[in-house]
Amino acid sequence: MLEGKVALITGGARGIGKAIALEFASNGADIAIVYHGNDDAAAGTVSEIREKYGVNAIAYKADVSSYDSAKDTVKKVKDDLERIDILVNNAGIVKDGLIAMMTEEQFTSVIDTNLKGAFNMIRHTCPIMLRQKGGCIINIASVSGIMGNAGQANYAASKAGLIGLTKSVAKELAGKNIVCNAIAPGFIATDMTENLSNDNPLFQLIPLKRFGKPEEVAKAALFLASSEYITGEVLKVDGGIAM
Repeated sequence: MLEGKVALITGGARGIGKAIALEFASNGADIAIVYHGNDDAAAGTVSEIREKYGVNAIAYKADVSSYDSAKDTVKKVKDDLERIDILVNNAGIVKDGLIAMMTEEQFTSVIDTNLKGAFNMIRHTCPIMLRQKGGCIINIASVSGIMGNAGQANYAASKAGLIGLTKSVAKELAGKNIVCNAIAPGFIATDMTENLSNDNPLFQLIPLKRFGKPEEVAKAALFLASSEYITGEVLKVDGGIAM
């Protein structure tokens, strides 16, 4: 399905990003994983992709919140893998806190990584897609960006901004055969949600009564990566919580 294509996935070493990388690789794509902190996890994901699926996979350590770091990383990926067909902006952090007590650093750092990081990657990747006369951008947002969530003003703002960015980019680049969509996961079983238990009040709000799996988000990403006539959409993968 994705044979001959190159997918660049930020935050691709673990969790949802890793699941997307494995899903794309299983469908024939070469993978560029961009990660920030965990060298061992990145190396392990690259090895797993190569051994399981026989495609090329390379890890790049970078800070997507830095305009120059993003620029340099995109150039390295293009030099190494010759093209970039799919960009998945999955890198994200949380620094939760009530608004009355949230520090400027808590707010700014989350916006810088989750929203500005996506802008940085799109800004430096879209010229490559324009020259290739096509491409696909997938932004991993959140139902928090649709509903809001107490204690997550910074995170919800970053994800709501990402949805607005998605729609604007979709409109700008549609005439150039580049699609841009977002996925809004709900509560997915990853390191980010490991402290949430089934007796958490939020769990009771999920109509399907379970947390989602990273692989379920990856299936949605594959659908969008292989869809040429869908753009500007926000696909919820949330068990019905934002119905």
